[in-house]
Amino acid sequence: MKLLALFFCILSLPLFPPSLEELRKTFPLANDNVEITDKMHESLSTITTKDKAILIAYKGAFSTLKSKHSKQIKDKKTYFKDGVALIELAIERDANNIEIRCLRLGVQENTPKFLKYKSDIPADKQYILDHFKSENSQEIKNFIKGYIQQSKTFNEAEKQLF
Repeated sequence: MKLLALFFCILSLPLFPPSLEELRKTFPLANDNVEITDKMHESLSTITTKDKAILIAYKGAFSTLKSKHSKQIKDKKTYFKDGVALIELAIERDANNIEIRCLRLGVQENTPKFLKYKSDIPADKQYILDHFKSENSQEIKNFIKGYIQQSKTFNEAEKQLF
């Protein structure tokens, strides 16, 4: 019986992480939705520090959202610290990735001041302003544009550039 239960537990684990397209679609929705956050956080559980930087960044971003939705202070702290560490690792690995910079900007913009995770907002904002037009992927451009339109970091004149 224990073997059967273990078998079903293994089958319920995600075998493959979600596609980047799915991550881009669900990330904006997860901010206010615990179920989406939990589902995506679980689906990214197989991502390790050896995976692609963009997947590591999304795992980190969803972890910070998991922190936001957690009830226990200890869980909030753990998810946030783990998420930030993953985002920073992704930046370290691929600092010229505009999507990763956008994810970090979004996390920092929505982080409470007392957590002191806001220092890269000006640099990430400027990076996005400087490199948006040279991005080749329309899907990434749409993701970034969607973020910028609701962002408080960009003023109306800057939003018009997108």
